[in-house]
Amino acid sequence: MQRYFVTPAGLTETEVVLEGDDARHLATVMRAKAGDPFVACDGEGTEYVAEAAEVSPGRVVGRIVQRRASASEMRWRVTVAQSLPKGDKLETVIQKGTEAGAYAFQPFLSRRTVVQYDDRKEAKRVERWRKIAKEAAEQAHRGRVPEVGAVASWKALLAGFAEYDAVWLCYEEEGRAGVGLKPVLRAFGSSLGEGETPNLLLVVGPEGGFAPEEAEQAIAAGAACVGLGRRILRTETAALVALAAIGYESGEMGG
Repeated sequence: MQRYFVTPAGLTETEVVLEGDDARHLATVMRAKAGDPFVACDGEGTEYVAEAAEVSPGRVVGRIVQRRASASEMRWRVTVAQSLPKGDKLETVIQKGTEAGAYAFQPFLSRRTVVQYDDRKEAKRVERWRKIAKEAAEQAHRGRVPEVGAVASWKALLAGFAEYDAVWLCYEEEGRAGVGLKPVLRAFGSSLGEGETPNLLLVVGPEGGFAPEEAEQAIAAGAACVGLGRRILRTETAALVALAAIGYESGEMGG
């Protein structure tokens, strides 16, 4: 069934209402007609199975026939902090990271960030990133849309480390030394109580990686530096590799 995210204004006790692009997609692209089922998600983990009652390109009204909790979210909530990469690489990170289960994304600026950041264009860029996250969440049958934060400074990112249960900074020097993510994940997992849902921050550097002093600052702020293997990964690949490893260790793949 086709899935869409709705705001609280689009939900009542008995009905769900789609408007704008979502209504147009269901009515025009999917050619829905009265009686056809679809799923609406409130973005907070609850799904509503509905049957279309009124269908038009500008508005679709569905009758709710079932409510259920989403079972598609990772138990370990991982926010990906990604230093701004060149071109559209961040779009790739957000799209694929959403599919892989990331809880949120926090773009930031670091010493070796290459892209020329223009804060006058920030609002438009963040809007596009959030749209990409929404579309990827729908495609991946997520129960919520990952939040995409406004671009932060390195100093602001460090100040926020205390909000997380653990912060892991992906650092190629650790990978070369054979200090990998696996033992860190194993130790962290064994420290959790039954059913506990930790909030984690995964920090990924730009094309040139982190400067040594940045790694030192991150450690001083409470982060652990981890390697993702002995190979050098592209910045848009690193977060996806780490998310897969975290998903595996947290039981996402079964067990």
